[in-house]
Formats: sequence, C-alpha cells, structure tokens
Amino acid sequence: MGDNLEHLRQWIGRKEHMNDLATAWPAAAMSATLDRHDAPLNDGDAIPEGWHWLYFLETAPASELAHDGHPKRGGFLPPVTLPRRMWAGGRLDFRRPIKIGERMRRESEILSVEPKSGKSGNLVFVTVRHTVTVGHETAVVEEHDIVYRDAPTPGTPTPPGKPAPANPKWQHQVMPDEAMLFRYSALIFNAHRIHYDLDYCRKEEGYPGLIVHGPLQTTLLLDLCRRHAAKPVRKLDYRAVSPAFHNEKLSVGGIPSADGASAQVWTCGPSGNISMSGSVQF
Repeated sequence: MGDNLEHLRQWIGRKEHMNDLATAWPAAAMSATLDRHDAPLNDGDAIPEGWHWLYFLETAPASELAHDGHPKRGGFLPPVTLPRRMWAGGRLDFRRPIKIGERMRRESEILSVEPKSGKSGNLVFVTVRHTVTVGHETAVVEEHDIVYRDAPTPGTPTPPGKPAPANPKWQHQVMPDEAMLFRYSALIFNAHRIHYDLDYCRKEEGYPGLIVHGPLQTTLLLDLCRRHAAKPVRKLDYRAVSPAFHNEKLSVGGIPSADGASAQVWTCGPSGNISMSGSVQF
C-alpha cells in the first residue's frame, strides 16, 4: 500500500458517537425475519443478544452511496481503495441486557488498519470497537473486523472449504431466500448490493448468488444458543470462513462443552463446509 497505508493509519483513534432508543418494533420485525413466534416485547423486556445491531443505523443520503451500495469512503471509516468490502468477523462481550424503552449511546473507535496478502490478492483489515452504554452501565463491547479485498480475477479457483463437524448436538435449518435477505437488509438499513442485486453479484463480484449477510449469520448463531442453551451468551468470538448464498439451505450447528460453559457453533451450506464459525461462552 506504500504511502497510502500511512494515510489510512491516520484514521486510527478516530471516534464517533450515536444515540438511540431501544424500541419494540425492530425486535418484532427481527423475530418475524427469523421465523420465530416470540411474544411481543414491552417496556422493560430485554432484547436478545446481538439484536443491538437493529439500532444505531447509518443513514447516509442516497447521493452519498457508492456504486456497491455502501456509503462513500473517507468519513468515519478510512478511504481504503480496494473495491470489495466484507464483514470478516468480530468479538462480542455482552455485559448487561438492553431493555425496551432504554436510551442507549454507542461510542465507536477505529482500533487498527492492517494490510495483508492472501491467495486472493491484497487485503486491508480495519477493526472498529463499538461500546454500547445504557445510563452509566456498559451493555455491549464489540470489536468488528472489516476486510477490504481486491476485485475477483476471472477463473480463480474457489479455495477448498473446511468441513463442519459431522454430529452437532444443536441444529437448526434455515432457508435464506430473497425475502429473508431483503427483510434483513431493510432492518439494518444496509444497501450493499451483494445482498439483493443478483446481476451485480455475478458480473462484478464473481459470486453465483446473493450473499447471506455476515451479521445475519452471526445472529443465527446467537439464536441457536437462545434455542438450546440454559444460560444466556456472555461472549462470542466469530469469523467468516466462506460465503453462504441465497436459496441454499443453511445449517446452523453447535456442540456445547461437557460442563455447559461454552460451545462451538457454525453455519454451513449444502457442501457441508463452514461459512461462519464461532466460539461461545455462557
């Protein structure tokens, strides 16, 4: 990256703040998107872990969107010139529940900007820490890894996948069709075209289908724990391994530890290879 990398590193330490109110409608819409039949949440009820992503939404005007649907670069996030931006993974630390009716504040800070090289070309990883507080209490501390990549090279072979464990103790099947991806994009106000524009996916990104959102898959990992575990999730360390595509059945699996204090969780498509992997502490 040369001198450009030094320019990008000037963004390290940059901060922004947002305020929001934990309202009930986004939680009800998320429940419907996941095809759950949860009771309506009322003031004072806790939202499930990970659903803080329904709030603090970025509202860039349409004129400020780039060709891929993301906001143009160079604001809070550094202006990385590599064309493909993806949700690479992260770490979530849930300190206390967020309840309907509570006012929240989120402080975001750029922690690092790091270049790497892989088989697919040049990469730049940007890590952002988000701290969500309610009153004087910390509710969620999140580190989010964003990766910027080179454009795909025609004819490049798909890297071999990593098989998911064969006998999950916890399992849930999901069909991420166009309607599910559309609803989720709307809920988090995400206009990235890889989630709804099939021609763009195929012709410009080189994918065979629409991409299932990284945070949606992570939400499904947390939802699996909510369905099966006796205790709420305290921490989740997760990483995107390979893309998951729309209209392909997505298996969400998990294996808890013998003492019930932790679990390994993952999503995988029809190939049986892991798409998103995670490590949970309860």
